[in-house]
Amino acid sequence: MTATTDGSSGPAGAGATAASETTDTALETSDVLRSAGHAAERSVEYLLGRQDAQGWWKGDLETNVTMDAEDLLLRQFLGILDTQTARAAGRFIRGEQREDGTWATFYRGPGELSATIEAYVALRLAGDRPDDPHMARASAWIRDQGGIAASRVFTRIWLALFGWWKWDDLPELPPELIFLPKWLPLNIYDFGCWARQTIVPLTVVSAKRPVRPAPFALDELHTDARLPNPAKPLAPAVSWDGFFQRTDKLLHAYHKVAPRGVRRLAMNAAARWIIERQENDGCWGGIQPPAVYSVIALHLLGYDLGHPVMRAGLESLDRFAIWREDGARMIEACQSPVWDTCLATIALADAGLPADHPALVRAADWMLGEEIVRPGDWAVRRPGLAPGGWAFEFHNDNYPDIDDTAEVILALRRVRHPDPHQVDAAVARAGRWTMGMQSKNGAWAAFDADNTSAFPDRLPFCDFGEVIDPPSADVTAHVVEMLAYEGRAHHPRTRRGIDWLLAEQEASGAWFGRWGVNYVYGTGSVVPALTAAGLPLSHPAIRRAVRWLESVQNDDGGWGEDLRSYREERWIGHGASTASQTAWALMALLAAGERESRTVERGVAWLTGTQQADGSWDEPYFTGTGFPWDFSINYHLYRQVFPLTALGRYVHGEPFAGRADHRKGG
Repeated sequence: MTATTDGSSGPAGAGATAASETTDTALETSDVLRSAGHAAERSVEYLLGRQDAQGWWKGDLETNVTMDAEDLLLRQFLGILDTQTARAAGRFIRGEQREDGTWATFYRGPGELSATIEAYVALRLAGDRPDDPHMARASAWIRDQGGIAASRVFTRIWLALFGWWKWDDLPELPPELIFLPKWLPLNIYDFGCWARQTIVPLTVVSAKRPVRPAPFALDELHTDARLPNPAKPLAPAVSWDGFFQRTDKLLHAYHKVAPRGVRRLAMNAAARWIIERQENDGCWGGIQPPAVYSVIALHLLGYDLGHPVMRAGLESLDRFAIWREDGARMIEACQSPVWDTCLATIALADAGLPADHPALVRAADWMLGEEIVRPGDWAVRRPGLAPGGWAFEFHNDNYPDIDDTAEVILALRRVRHPDPHQVDAAVARAGRWTMGMQSKNGAWAAFDADNTSAFPDRLPFCDFGEVIDPPSADVTAHVVEMLAYEGRAHHPRTRRGIDWLLAEQEASGAWFGRWGVNYVYGTGSVVPALTAAGLPLSHPAIRRAVRWLESVQNDDGGWGEDLRSYREERWIGHGASTASQTAWALMALLAAGERESRTVERGVAWLTGTQQADGSWDEPYFTGTGFPWDFSINYHLYRQVFPLTALGRYVHGEPFAGRADHRKGG
């Protein structure tokens, strides 16, 4: 900015300075706007070039090496591990190891014990030797952290399959759990959908306690090979932890005396439950962990590898593999085509692509074809609710999710489809279903309604992350935004959602992000929803959010938030600038009326300045969340769709501007 140099003082001098600054600011704003327009055009071309011929988009979904390690362990357990797969997985796992010998669960995160143990064992399966330098560094670090005994339950289950750990030293999970009525605490529907799909097959594994011959010993991973599991003190009996610890001891005793007939009936019921929930593509829930454990459970119950259920399950797991040019093989925990497609559609439309552009129409056609119109497990809590909505994956009809459904509706409304009645009918069904999935507190969760029991998290078995699905600010915000654009901003259900969001705002002005990292994501989701629902830009909640975003902007103009913000307060709102998180912050600020602010200009300038020549952005940091802290995700399309959305809104204004038909009160 040019400052006055004539040394004048008083009103005349001040006026000249103000005039100069105003002119310079206008010129600078014009430059930023022009750069943003060019960047958006390049981004549009990049994204259009990556659409599948069927109309969908899907970016890689990167998690951590436990997916790859457990895939090898599964194949070893089933006797189908081949040299090529082991070598390719080993190449990928080896390439993810850090200098200190550890493996992290997210980019530049700290070493994580269970991930390091599983990666180490997988590399042993791939042929690496314990005395190889990289292996020796890993085993030394593992011993220093307490060895196998200090790892999570799931890691020790995998090791128990090969006799590297004792089944008696694992928490008990009886298959009779399947018989608990839906009104009784700890019935399977008290668990989140991802947890129940994992726990049901694991009850069979826990009952069978199989041991396959170990291909090698793992003594080097114990702090004391003679005492691998030192006894842990019991919590006080009057505490919930103490209660569940003692209950686990009783369940271990029951395992020894369980009536054979009852146990057989329970395992058969579990098998039926598992098979009934296998998707058309052979997977379970569209995610890798339940599929892996379901295959093991059914195999233990006598299903051979040639059985149609088993064959389809194993083929589905192969589809989670991404083979890279260097010969490495990475396993996706899940695939996200519906989510990626609706976000890409929104981004392209908001960037100015004509609403009837063939790419958008193809995307809408594909999304319409993915609508789920049959009941799933969600109907246990909402038995009278008619189905409608979308899942996250290619195939997951048992578990449509509320977040995807809201965003798909927002995407479909941006497309001028040749059959508007088809769109209207699908949106009407999905809108009714979404409203019916509202929890008692007025908010929305991802998959289930009122899945808020405090008991599942207390089980000694459940140390692997979130096992329930309570409402969250980000999902609730997306639903509120969708309902507002559907003309239901004043509907009682929408108002209850708004009231819940306002009550959930942190003292700082931010909102917690459940499915994205973290407060930047939560705030970037909530502010556009509140303004879409009619809250004035002067509302105290909006102004507090703006001040918080301004306070955590990085010196380079971008925004970033490290995953450690889920555990350490000092990381909240802080981290290296990323394209997706910068876009989330900008989306909130633009919705709050800050388009002309210096904060927004600096953020837009950061996005345009970091765009690559092909119109894309690079983002090695993980900004997605499966379980806060425990399971992190790098959605490879986030770095493309969210920056384009933010730039499009900066250049063209807020979405649905002038669409009075979607701004009706109601």
